[in-house]
Amino acid sequence: MTPHPLINKEAPYFTLPDANGVVFQFPPEEGGHRVEKPIAVFFYPLSGSFGCTREACQFRDALAENEIFKHSNVQVIGISGDPVAKQKAFVEKNHLSFPVLSDPEHVAYKAFSVGKSMFGLTDARTTFIIDGKGVVRSVLSASMNVNAHVKFVIKELEKIQGSGGESAVARDEAAPVQGQGQEEPASSAERNELGRVANAVSA
Repeated sequence: MTPHPLINKEAPYFTLPDANGVVFQFPPEEGGHRVEKPIAVFFYPLSGSFGCTREACQFRDALAENEIFKHSNVQVIGISGDPVAKQKAFVEKNHLSFPVLSDPEHVAYKAFSVGKSMFGLTDARTTFIIDGKGVVRSVLSASMNVNAHVKFVIKELEKIQGSGGESAVARDEAAPVQGQGQEEPASSAERNELGRVANAVSA
């Protein structure tokens, strides 16, 4: 398996509007300086769909409830190709506590080399872990397994907190998330959801 081209490299720069239409700069800054904390960036296919709503809410809940999320002070950022108005409705309906960015031109997708899934019909569901120095540590692409992404972030944050460590290899849907064994099989609801997303994108 070929590692993702950004592994062990500095995360790329981009600017996109958030759900309120305010320009969001990545990597994010505080006080004029790049934040020195882990960042989890998750790309997802379609705001408001069952699987993407489930994934976003899992990140929301982890930020509020999971100890490693809280202890690491990780910054979570969601990105999809949906327009600002749809992102705003998505954020408000689900009470999301992190930035959700609008990328209809696929600026960030191209910068992060996020590809397609479902035979090219929809954007891949891909999550990146970036350490406090701004270096991409690990990548998970798992479009069919919505539940894998928060678990992946938890494991990677534990590695960053515990060992300081080594960069993980890029992973795709054929590879296990380190420390967890094989990914849980996607549920029939998730498979059906991917089909609906693909139909919406190709319509």
